[in-house]
Amino acid sequence: MISVVLADDQTLVRAGFRAILSGEPDLDVTGEAANGREAVRLARELRPGVVLMDVRMPGMDGLAATRAICSDPGLRDVKVVILTTYETDEYVYGAIRAGAAGFLLKDTEPVDLIRAVRVVAAGDALLAPSVTRRLIAEVAARLTPPPTPELAALTRREVEIMDQVARGLSNEEIAGKLSISHATAKTHVSRILTKLGLRDRAQLVVWAYESGHALPGWLP
Repeated sequence: MISVVLADDQTLVRAGFRAILSGEPDLDVTGEAANGREAVRLARELRPGVVLMDVRMPGMDGLAATRAICSDPGLRDVKVVILTTYETDEYVYGAIRAGAAGFLLKDTEPVDLIRAVRVVAAGDALLAPSVTRRLIAEVAARLTPPPTPELAALTRREVEIMDQVARGLSNEEIAGKLSISHATAKTHVSRILTKLGLRDRAQLVVWAYESGHALPGWLP
């Protein structure tokens, strides 16, 4: 069972998402928050698998709430998905950089919302990878890449796998492309995250583009 907390200041939006998710046997909406502060409190109290987080809310907004949740070591297993109206919102980029697993447009189809919650809970892939990576690449391209001595800590195979993650491939797809097992691909990704001090795949993609290692031209 995947537990979900909904954070949005619009009651009707929360009701709509609850209706969609509650119809699935493996999904359980365990809490609702009307602002970021409530979302953080519920995340600490309920330890949900996924928090669907609106970007703009009164008081503590979605970005601040995402930072609070993702920087809390006790909430490492809680995945945050940002809900937004605009796919090019740089505010969303900030949330992903802060640790959000990805983002969904509010007008997404119900089947895609359900799939997204399951994918993020499994920790296997970014949501809407082409859109997410395009946003990351566009913003990161305007930054000056910092020195990345951490890259030296990665083995040649780990760098190869990081490249595939930055291209949006899942562990299963990486396994097929590199002729390794799914478990081996997953282990490599976990080691890369540990060596770079990153929370999840979303932050790894951000790191790859911000460091200048990944290039916008990689996007489909």
